[in-house]
Amino acid sequence: MLSPVPSSAPPVIELSRVTRRFGAKTALNEVSLVVPRGGVFGLIGGNGAGKTTLIKHVLGLLKAESGAVRVFGLDPVQNPVGVLGRIGYLSEDRDLPNWMRVGQFMRYTQAFFPHWDEAYAEELRQAFDLDAKAKIKTLSRGQRARMGLLAALAHRPELLILDEPSSGLDPVVRRDILGAIIRTIADEGRTVLFSSHLLDEVERVADYVAILHQGRMMLTAAMDEIKDRHRRVTLRFREPVEHPPALVGALSFEGHGAEWTYVCAGDSRQLQQAAQALGATVLGDDALTLDEIFVSRVLR
Repeated sequence: MLSPVPSSAPPVIELSRVTRRFGAKTALNEVSLVVPRGGVFGLIGGNGAGKTTLIKHVLGLLKAESGAVRVFGLDPVQNPVGVLGRIGYLSEDRDLPNWMRVGQFMRYTQAFFPHWDEAYAEELRQAFDLDAKAKIKTLSRGQRARMGLLAALAHRPELLILDEPSSGLDPVVRRDILGAIIRTIADEGRTVLFSSHLLDEVERVADYVAILHQGRMMLTAAMDEIKDRHRRVTLRFREPVEHPPALVGALSFEGHGAEWTYVCAGDSRQLQQAAQALGATVLGDDALTLDEIFVSRVLR
């Protein structure tokens, strides 16, 4: 397994062989993860992969059956006060008090965070086009997402956790949320853990990526490293073959006759040398999207 680029600063989040079961289902199976300080860390996986369960362990809402969880070097279950005040959290559910007005909710939330930045909160309210007098129950799904994001950002947390923040939202609202993430990182260098099944979004904003599948960590690395080490290589052999020769690092292949396309993990130059050793001509050597990398990893 690849590892993220080491940072001189202590990691913000560190999971070590964390396991969690719900009855007969193993939601997390000895999952290890290091989230370095600064930048956006994308956590990707299909429905039921274990993403939300992992996040609940980071928030101290669940206790690991085995293994260890540390956030800012602290156990979030044993020391919730030392952890939660430094985290901003937006969930997919966006459970907001419908009876409150936008302005009331801002004042209510402010009471829980001594570092709440009132001027920044008002700036976000205006940027997100939220009417302070509007009742939350009248807000659209997109407006509720913006309201939740405002509450998560306004106390300027060291760690921002977004669990499927743009699920079900229209492209304009999704762009607003991503813009807020990018501004948060660019302006103040804080850390974001960003869980999503929309891989094009993750590819646009993430500095690091972890792939979780059926409760297991399949891959974790810097985004640039993942993109550099996964290629689509198209080869032409001298003679047609029913089954192509094995190519080092191949995750999948398709084709027929003398022309076959491989999806591979490995250095581009090494892959070309391996292809030439098989007596094949390299017709194409292309980078993959994060979506293609994900599919090659979880469906192989």
